[in-house]
Amino acid sequence: MRHSHGCALLLALILVAPAFMNAQPSMESMDRSVSVQSDSQIQTDIAKVFGKDRFKQIQATVNGGIVNLNGKVALFADKEEADRKARRVKNVIAVRNQIEAGGAPVPDNDLQEKLVRKLEYDRVGYGTTAFNAISVGVSDGAVTLGGHAYGPTDKASAVSVISYSPGVRDVVDEIEVDPISSTDDRIRIATARAVYGSSSLSRYAIDPGKPIRISVQHGNVTLYGVVNSKADRDIAFMHASGVPGVFKVTNELQVEGESQTRE
Repeated sequence: MRHSHGCALLLALILVAPAFMNAQPSMESMDRSVSVQSDSQIQTDIAKVFGKDRFKQIQATVNGGIVNLNGKVALFADKEEADRKARRVKNVIAVRNQIEAGGAPVPDNDLQEKLVRKLEYDRVGYGTTAFNAISVGVSDGAVTLGGHAYGPTDKASAVSVISYSPGVRDVVDEIEVDPISSTDDRIRIATARAVYGSSSLSRYAIDPGKPIRISVQHGNVTLYGVVNSKADRDIAFMHASGVPGVFKVTNELQVEGESQTRE
């Protein structure tokens, strides 16, 4: 009898188990429900973040914790800030930033001239202006920054100046930060004294935004900037070459109104 009762109980469990399992919500449907609830909360939080005037033209959609940003902002810096704000929202997994930045289009040549002028005076007063040689290229409003910066702060400052400039649609940062070196620092100062100590070249130190730029990496010196004559270019090269500890001097100085030559 016990055997018969045991078989009957086992048979009952086998028959009931599938019905019980089918009655439970699947893990997939539960995960989908949680995901929808999370996306809804993210959407609410994002709406609060982008309630300010400069972000009001931004549209954000959320799918599976991934935020898609579209719309327009006046400055590239605003686009970057929107990206950072979205990433800080709880439960956000990733951000796809397709925001258009720059405002009204500016011709590339005009934009490049404006940006170069801005960078010329960036970091004036901090003692590193003459040691920053940062290039600016513009194509369809997208700006590529290259060259060398004395330190990370100088590089970050240059990128910030460009990011907050109207007309800039995108910023590609290819600036190289010079290596930390007490020897290179000594060479920088010695080269500056040698170049600006020349009576022929001292006038280039009058305008703090337009000095002869001196870039140094591992004892290798490169001169950048624009001078009035080939004689000034040659004199700068000669004085820089005479500094103790300098391995090589590359002369990228341009003579105003002439094409660039190199030594």
